[in-house]
Amino acid sequence: MTDYTAQISAYIEKEREILSCLNICQINAVMNLLEEKLAAENTIFVFGNGGSAATASHYQNDFNKGISEYTDKKFRFQCLNDNVATMMAIANDIGYEEIFRFQLRGRLRPGDICIGISGSGNSKNVVNAVQYAKSQGNQVVGITGYQGGKLKEIADYSLHVPIQSMQITEDIHMIFDHLMMSIFYKTMCGIDHIKE
Repeated sequence: MTDYTAQISAYIEKEREILSCLNICQINAVMNLLEEKLAAENTIFVFGNGGSAATASHYQNDFNKGISEYTDKKFRFQCLNDNVATMMAIANDIGYEEIFRFQLRGRLRPGDICIGISGSGNSKNVVNAVQYAKSQGNQVVGITGYQGGKLKEIADYSLHVPIQSMQITEDIHMIFDHLMMSIFYKTMCGIDHIKE
């Protein structure tokens, strides 16, 4: 039997190290922004590629069902990578770099926001979409890793994971989701999932 315990411990320790240096003020700012958009009934468009696509879909689930099950007003997350037929039609007929921007055109309204998720921060289709959102006067939340790339530069709010590892980056992108969800469960729904 192979002994992976040293590598397992090293991975967990690196997670702890990165978690300890996250920008808590930025997380707080994003949470306040999401509360504002809930109250105003604005749409929150969320999108990404690969693992980030799964993360975007998970955010939509956790806010649209998880939290909204217990609130009078409902979150209006819309995950742009969930409709495979639409994405593939745009990719085939126009170009893969347009799969998110195309879906925003004519649908993005004043007050709506975009959450772009990209480990590198340089995914062309994500950058195109957030640049379009900014050109329309809409705010952008960038969820990134590595150096943050163009997405971090463009974003009004940045949830950044400062590490050169896609695995830990994506782990912590999901921690952002579950952290915010857990706190909103308590503050909005009166449900406390964190018990000693």
